[in-house]
This record gives sequence, C-alpha cells and structure tokens, in this order.
Amino acid sequence: MENMILFNIPEEVMYIINKFNNSGYEAYAVGGCIRDVFLGVLPNDWDITTNAKVEDIKHLFSTTIKTNTKHGTIIAVVNKNNYEISTYKSSPTNVSSITSDLGLRDFTMNAMAYHPQKGLLDPFLGLEDIKKSTIRTVGDPFHRLNEDPLRMLRAIRFSAELGFEIDAFLLNSIKENCTLIKRISPERIENEISKILISDRIERFIILRETGLLAHIIPEFDLCFDVAQNHPYHIHNVAIHSLCAAANIDKDRILRWAMLLHDIGKSVTKTTDSKGIDHFYGHSFMSVGMAKNILERYHFSNAAKDRILRLIKYHDRPTNPNYKAVRKAVGITGIDLFLDLLKVQEADKRGQNPVYLEKGLNVLGEIKKIYYDIKNKKQCLTIKDLAINGHDLLSMGMKQGKEIGFILNKLLNYVLKNPDHNKKEILVGLVDDMKKSIGI
Repeated sequence: MENMILFNIPEEVMYIINKFNNSGYEAYAVGGCIRDVFLGVLPNDWDITTNAKVEDIKHLFSTTIKTNTKHGTIIAVVNKNNYEISTYKSSPTNVSSITSDLGLRDFTMNAMAYHPQKGLLDPFLGLEDIKKSTIRTVGDPFHRLNEDPLRMLRAIRFSAELGFEIDAFLLNSIKENCTLIKRISPERIENEISKILISDRIERFIILRETGLLAHIIPEFDLCFDVAQNHPYHIHNVAIHSLCAAANIDKDRILRWAMLLHDIGKSVTKTTDSKGIDHFYGHSFMSVGMAKNILERYHFSNAAKDRILRLIKYHDRPTNPNYKAVRKAVGITGIDLFLDLLKVQEADKRGQNPVYLEKGLNVLGEIKKIYYDIKNKKQCLTIKDLAINGHDLLSMGMKQGKEIGFILNKLLNYVLKNPDHNKKEILVGLVDDMKKSIGI
C-alpha cells in the first residue's frame, strides 16, 4: 500500500470488503467513489473490485442481480442497497491483480483503490492529479481512447463537472482520434453530452468544437460557430449565443437541450439586407425540423422530444403583456409548457445584447404576473376549464368524433377572448351556430 490515508466508508461497504477478506479473497473500494471522497463530495455509488470470480460472488451474497457477468460485473444487494462488484480487470499480458485492474482504468483520478485496513492504493498518482485539478489518462492516451472512444467525451464531461483541465497529451490525442467517436452508440453519446449541458461549466462544451468531436456528434450545431449575427440585438455568433442562453436557464436536461438547439435553423436561413443587417426569417420553423432529426438520432423519448420541439417552435413567439394576449398565448402553447417557455425566452434574452435586456425582462415579468393572476382568479385557460365538456355535447345530440374536439376548441378560443362568458348556459347557446359553421 502506498500510504495509510484513512477515511470513513459506509458500514455496508466495510461489510462487503470484510466478507471477501474473511473468505480468502481480496476486495477494495475503487474508482469514482474514491475520487469523490478526495474532492469532498458524497459518492453516489460505492463500487467494489475483487479477485473473486462471479460465481464466487454469487455464493457469498444471498441476493445478487446480474448486470454484465460476461465482463465480470454483478450487483450485490445489502440492506436493500445495490453495490456493483467487479472482478479484477486484466489484459492478456498481465496477471489479474488490483494493480493491473487500476492500470486498465480511464483516468488517474479514477484509478485509485481503498482498503479500510491497508489504506490507499494509488500507483498512477491519481491523488496528485486531483490536487493539480488535472484529467490525465492511465498510461498512453492513444491506447486508452482506442479501447473506448467514449473516454474522449468523459474527459470533457469531467472537465465541465469538476473544473479540471485536460492534460495536454490527452487533449491532443482527442483531436487526433476524434473520428473514433463514430464507434460509440447514440445513447452513450447523448448521456455524456447531457451531463456537459447540465454542468456548472457549460462553457466547456466549446472543447467539443476545439477537438473536432462536435463535427461528428452534432455537425448542425458545429456550423453555428461560423454563423455571425450582425444585428443590434446580438453580440455573439449563433453557437456562442445558444450556449450563453443555455447557461442562463435551469440545469435541466430538457431545457438545456432546447436552448442548445433553439436557433440551430439560423445556419440555413441567414440573409443580409442592404444595410448589412443579418436576418433569419423562418428560423424557428427550420430549427424545429433540424432539432427533430438530432433528437431522433440520439433516441430521445417521445415525451422529451415533444417538449423540446414545442419550446423551440414557440421560443420566438411574442406575447403582449395584457390579459387577452396572455390567455391566447397559453391556449396556443399549452398550459403545461407556458412557464417553461417564459424561462426559455428569458434565457434567450440573457444571451443577446445586454443593452436591451432590462426592457425584455420587464415585459416577461409582466406576462408572468398576468398569468398567475389569471390562475389565481381561476379563469379558463384550457379545455378542462370550460364550463361545458364532451359529455354535455353528446347529450345535446352530437355524435362521438373529431367534431366534439373541434367545437370544444372553438369554445375555448371564445372564452379566452371573453373570460366572463365561461358559463354553461352561454356556451350551450353558442354550440348550434358553431355546429352550422362546420356543417353538422
């Protein structure tokens, strides 16, 4: 053991390690949990590595869950908590041992092991790199990245999360090997990109551009770095504006992807007038289409995709700060989306020319105040708020079908303009004329 640094580990982790030791096996807490302890962060998970084989692990613990037994990983359940246990990693040229296991891990800060009696094992000086705030591979970065090209994204993600600098040799190796990212599944790529987006240092996203990775991951956004915006409302190119906007919204995966992609259509809609002012007519429409392709490429769920695309669709839609306009806006965008849309619009303004920021924020503040006043007064904003429903229309002789929804939408539009008229007798009196308008 390299030194006798001691720190507290959970009783259940002690129990697991002691159970292995008492049965004649080696076992250590390993990887990210050790890194987090030295960073002063409470680990989310405690991983264990051992020289016991999967079958041995199964015999030692009464409850286990198969995860990746082919690669020697299994989950042991202790007091209803899950602990990932892996057999030592080894290469064809190395005998299986804790040192060989650590030698095959990605970064030095993740290549430390700890034993409650023996202390810290740190053969690759991970603790020293943590103190230097440096992300460095275990051994030759070229080999580490070729083993798993996702490590290129992980390095950038750790830089964004921890504020560490990427070692120069590693950074150069990422640039030289950026095309290897094509070997990685969309789901794994999206997971890392999302973690970068919701990190405290979203500006480190630019490293994706600098290393050439972005051109292979989101080439549509990569182009936006070259799209200048010569316009009074803007001081950044499209990409930097989008990242500034994303930095000014909640650290939420949906909202930050919406901000990243909200102006992506500007790369194909730019025109310049006779005065040299740039315009991007129809960019919201184009952004929706381009964002849809990106979200589908990375296998976003239908619910996430729908929400992101609706936020992009309406992000540039102006709303006047009066009751009628706010009711109409809620009706168009949906009550489920409206407050998030205001967040998107505020973040968008915070990424623009600060000269116009105060005025824009004041307008959004008025809109939000009006919205809450409407809610507090329980005025109608959705079909569910109407004093009449589909069953009422059926009882009036209408047949089940799309006409029911059409009439309810017409009634909603009427009530949004005339909130005091949301009374059943008034709405019933309007139905016949509405039916005639659609030939019923």
